[in-house]
Amino acid sequence: MPITLPPINRREFIRGSLALGSTAIMLSRGASAVDRDGANLDQNRVALLADTHISADPNLSYPGTKWPGSPVPEHEHESVNMAQCLADVAKNVIALNPRPAHLIINGDCAMSRGTEAEYKELLRLLEPVRLAGITVHATIGNHDNRENLWKLLPFLKKEQMGVQAGVIELPHANLVLLDSGRRGILGENQLSWLARELDERSDKPALVFGHFNPFPNKGVRPIKGMSDGSSLLKLLKDRKHARAYLYGHTHEWQHARMEHLHVIGQPAVSYYFGKGHAHGSLDMKLTNIFADLELQCIDSNHKQHLARKRMSLKEKGA
Repeated sequence: MPITLPPINRREFIRGSLALGSTAIMLSRGASAVDRDGANLDQNRVALLADTHISADPNLSYPGTKWPGSPVPEHEHESVNMAQCLADVAKNVIALNPRPAHLIINGDCAMSRGTEAEYKELLRLLEPVRLAGITVHATIGNHDNRENLWKLLPFLKKEQMGVQAGVIELPHANLVLLDSGRRGILGENQLSWLARELDERSDKPALVFGHFNPFPNKGVRPIKGMSDGSSLLKLLKDRKHARAYLYGHTHEWQHARMEHLHVIGQPAVSYYFGKGHAHGSLDMKLTNIFADLELQCIDSNHKQHLARKRMSLKEKGA
């Protein structure tokens, strides 16, 4: 099942916010309509994050525009502080009214190779979100380490396949979380599991999440993507109720369309590869007809801030 951090109350926060071993891990199929402070939680609203890249050092900044072959001149590289980026996004998500009931980090939670220290810092930064009553989920990316995460969070339940994969059931859609691992491979077992889950849940639209892009990136930085992405896309295109695949990894807000299937590249919370690119999160609102995505930039003056994309959840008019 996906990594899931349930909400906590203020007493728990004060008493044990740094006692990370006490953090409960569970599969969430929903959350209360009102959090413990009385704020409204919208079951049909989800905060979508990707590529938080949290370091063990909260003061670390990184120049995401500096990569082999980058067109950005040496003196024009742009750096960001990853911890501050996540703190800013968390603050913005909590301020939404009503608040989203769920928050998903779509992989690369950690900065380097998924050390225990990185996950401790991530959990510290996420505690205000949990305190606000929002349930946190995460997928695994190429910078993550399942074993360290599971060791740090002993309440985490493994799937039979040994990977982080599961379903979040919402009133208007099912959100399916996949594990593309460090090398960008789903594998036959996980693809078969996905097919079964989709076939057994065909009464609702499905939005599928995985860290790796399913095809070579067409954005600013060439990134090969998932090795079995074509198999994934065929599986999703064969099922009309599978309406979207959302991914991280490319650190870029992108959209493609393949018949009924929307393929959405999420912006990074942290550093970005193209000079001046947007970074932040997506605010997703679901109805029985549409899924609306709104880009919430960390820089509210960014030209793409509040940019919107609408996806149909119905076969007709998609």
